[in-house]
Amino acid sequence: MTFTYTSAPDLVGHWIDNTFHPGTGDEQKPVFDPALGKIARHVRMATVADVEAAVASAAAAQHKWGATAVQRRARVLFKFKELVEKHTEDLARLITREHGKTFPDACGEVQRGIEIIEFACGIPQLLKGQFSDNVGGGINNWSQRMPLGVTAGITPFNFPVMVPMWMAPVSIACGNSFILKPSERDPSPSLLLAELFREAGLPAGVFNVVQGDKTAVDALLNHPDVHALSFVGSTPIARYIYETASKNGKRSQALGGAKNHMVVMPDADLDQAADALIGAAYGSAGERCMAISVAVAVGAIADELVAKVKSRAEKLNINDGEAQGADMGPVVTAEAKARIQGYIGSGVEQGATLVMDGRNLTVSGREEGYFLGATLFDNVKPGMKIYDEEIFGPVLCVVRVETFAEAVELINANTFANGVACYTRDGRTAQEFAQKIQIGMVGINVPLPVPMAWHSFGGWKQSLFGDHHAYGEEGVRFYTRYKSIMQRWPDSGSKGPEFVMPVN
Repeated sequence: MTFTYTSAPDLVGHWIDNTFHPGTGDEQKPVFDPALGKIARHVRMATVADVEAAVASAAAAQHKWGATAVQRRARVLFKFKELVEKHTEDLARLITREHGKTFPDACGEVQRGIEIIEFACGIPQLLKGQFSDNVGGGINNWSQRMPLGVTAGITPFNFPVMVPMWMAPVSIACGNSFILKPSERDPSPSLLLAELFREAGLPAGVFNVVQGDKTAVDALLNHPDVHALSFVGSTPIARYIYETASKNGKRSQALGGAKNHMVVMPDADLDQAADALIGAAYGSAGERCMAISVAVAVGAIADELVAKVKSRAEKLNINDGEAQGADMGPVVTAEAKARIQGYIGSGVEQGATLVMDGRNLTVSGREEGYFLGATLFDNVKPGMKIYDEEIFGPVLCVVRVETFAEAVELINANTFANGVACYTRDGRTAQEFAQKIQIGMVGINVPLPVPMAWHSFGGWKQSLFGDHHAYGEEGVRFYTRYKSIMQRWPDSGSKGPEFVMPVN
């Protein structure tokens, strides 16, 4: 039976060797429906023994899978893509009920994941090496990209389908096996994805899931048979993942936090800019690593921009994610709500102007849900906690600057460098911004510049640890290692030993 919200078990376990695995431990954690503020089910925390079982299954399966013809691997992914498309609404409903984002937004998340699967379906072309004929002395030289072995991914609560799809399809297409450690806050989509992989014909052991917390993460980091590890989450944990994996000789790709700015120039269409800010700041309750959390108003437009954002924010429909016409749902947990409320209080204490306060919102029929209203601060300055730290909630800060140069300097001084946007009608300004800004992903009149599947995702500075960005061709390079082969078929008869460095 397919795992859906209505048929989900009361206790979410693991997925090992193509079957549901209840786990060997006793520790459980609650999984909440954030719109209701009630426990929906529990998730079993993995023990070290559970992780070892998953790694053993992955290691046993990888050699044969890595030797499978690349086009046959691609055919499994084509079938997987078809099944994910068929079950888009099942996946989206699980996301909505365990994360809280609106149902249309959850469907959009699944679609962005499907686009990565589409990219991975082209793996025969992506793994094609280069060939040089007769580089000298009758020698041919060619290259191949080889699988690493067992790989793992640790994914965040805010995108329980899309971010695993950044990792698993690319890794598996490259010939690796993959172990997913999803967030314990919304674990159910991972099991539906596992079932769809099995239905697509993926051999047992190539895709495994272990639920859990730091115990599971450390077990993956320290296991000698795990060769590469991807992570998306906060900067302190990303740094820990990267440093621990590197110490253990593993390849790692750890995406950390963000403080994304949107510069609004005096020549910008302010209605377009305000619309963009509303969606980018408050969509998914601000629980996106690409959310715009700082609007940088340049020159005399600040008052008008703040007024336009406020008038739009006041009209947001904040409700259960499955409610018709909902623009924004709850945040993921009671702890997240309390943390965000604390940031809002800090902003008031440190002197920012609180234009809209979302702390006391309640939704009829959902009074126990983890809802926050749209919050808007003006006159925010560096040094304030709400500016310096990632809030990860529906809080937008407006910083006022006088010039374009001051805006660029402000952003480049930030320790995070994930995403940024600039709204302008001037091509020269746009060109200069794109070249001078020290950020990994840049949008010009695009508020959320998330790269398409055939490009790659990742920031700079404290937003990314490791040498490779996620998915796209960068992802293929991360999940493979380069091999160069030189071959010669000499004439019969020995010419004697050669002691000179061969040259062309």
